[in-house]
Formats: sequence, structure tokens, C-alpha cells
Amino acid sequence: MRAQFVFSEIGVGLRRNLTMTFAVIVSVAISLALLGGALLAREQVNSMKGYWYDKVQVSIYLCNKNDAETEPSCTRGAVTGQQKREIKDDLEKLQVVDKVYYESSDQAYKHYKEQFPDSPLVPSLTADQMQESYRVKLADPTKFDVVSSAFSDRAGVHSVQDQKDLLEDLFNLLNGMNTAALFLMGLMLIVALLLIVNTVRVSAFSRRRETGIMRLVGASSFYIQIPFILEAAVAGLLGGVFASTMLMGGKYFLVDSWLADKIPLIQFVGWDSVLKVLPLVLAVGVLMPALAAFLALRKYLRV
Repeated sequence: MRAQFVFSEIGVGLRRNLTMTFAVIVSVAISLALLGGALLAREQVNSMKGYWYDKVQVSIYLCNKNDAETEPSCTRGAVTGQQKREIKDDLEKLQVVDKVYYESSDQAYKHYKEQFPDSPLVPSLTADQMQESYRVKLADPTKFDVVSSAFSDRAGVHSVQDQKDLLEDLFNLLNGMNTAALFLMGLMLIVALLLIVNTVRVSAFSRRRETGIMRLVGASSFYIQIPFILEAAVAGLLGGVFASTMLMGGKYFLVDSWLADKIPLIQFVGWDSVLKVLPLVLAVGVLMPALAAFLALRKYLRV
């Protein structure tokens, strides 16, 4: 009988404050969708870092005869055969180095034409203008400084470049977007909490006569509060369901049906990652409004 009364009170409360309840559901749904999206974005960035950093190479460009007059690092002339052998031997002795690949000037010229066929420089370039290089795959991509400090000032070395620097700007941008999403999620959660508190207070005020009677007949504090708390929890649960629907829809329509075809080089997070996030979204959707309602009732009803 008591359970039936509680559930009937929940239905009454939701119907009386239908507009505010709808606003709570929408704000909770948006904030939880942003939370889930931010968590998935962080996992995506970490996955991309692991994938791309593993493929990062350090390039040691060697001086050619054309660099001797224009590059300060090549004032001692073009690299000699002896210097090339010494550089390769020293590279292979480093523990942080996994593999060393040599690229001749002819190979560099061929690769440049393949990568930039429409470049206006192609007709005027010749193979002897391209630099020989050693492509170094590191066992640990974070140890670039070891190679850079050891070879930057070596005779015959034009420059040492780390491809990781090219990726850092991309990952910094993605992390910045993720931080912005978390910040917006925080603002939406604050809005949702304020709406929940106001909705609960309006509901409690509209039923002040019923709650007064319940106090007089000796109803416990918990029994008086439970319909209001469950109202907020139900609204939060609906918001969590809508947020979960948005996350799954985004995964299916945006990622799987569009981005995966447009950007085949990126391995996007799978459905297992989405399904791991959904329980958290639903749990936060239920617990956050319930806790907010509980705190609001303790102050407003003074029970």
C-alpha cells in the first residue's frame, strides 16, 4: 500500500511540473551526452597516440654539396662515406634505437615526386639536391632527445627531425576540444542541478498540505522525502536514456557510417568502448538528481 502511494505521488509530481521536468530531462541528457562524448574522445586520443607514436621515426638528414654554402651545420662540406658509416654504427649501438633505414638522394627524390606530384618545385628539382638520410625507428618514441643530442652537431649531419612534433599539434588540438567539452559538460550539469533543485522545491511547495498532514500522522522523514527524490531520479534516468541514445546514434551514424569511410587511417573506438561508458552515464543520471533532491529537501522541508 505504501509503495502504491509513493508511486502515485511520483506520477502526480511529474505531471504537475511537466514543463520543468522536461527541462530537467533535456539538460541532464545534454550534460551526460557531453560527459560520455568526452570520455570516448579521451579514449580515442589515447588510442591514436599509441598507434601513431609507435610509427614515429626520427630522420637524420645528411649534408650534400649544395648545403655547404647555405647551411651553418654543413660548413664542413658534404657528408663523406666514412662519416655515414660512423653515424650508422653509432645509431645501431644506441639502446633506444630499434631499426635504422638508409634513404639515398635518388630515393628521396622519388618519394618526393610520389608524395607531391603537383608541387611547382618538381620540374626544377634534381636528385643531387635532395638529402640522404637515416630513418630511425625508436624502441621508445619518447626518447627522441637521446638521438637528437647525440647527432645534431655531428660532422655531415644537416638536421635531426622528429615526426612526433608534427603529431603533437594535432593531439593538443584534440585534447583542447576534449577539455572544452568537459567544461561545457560542467556548465550543463550546474544548470541541470539548479533546475532539479527548483523543480523539487516547486513540487514540495505545491504539496505542502499533504506533507504537513503526513508529519502530523507521524510519517518518517524518509517516507516524506522519498517521492520527491524518486521524481528527480526518474527524470535523471530519462535524461540518461536519451544521452545513451545520442551516444549510440553518434557512434553509428557519425562515426561508423561517415567518419570511418572519410578517414580510413584512423582506427576509431569500437562499440565495446561505448557500452562501457553507458552504465556510467545512466548511473550519474540517476544518482546526481537524487542527491540534489535530497539536499534540497533537507533545507526546504527541514526534515
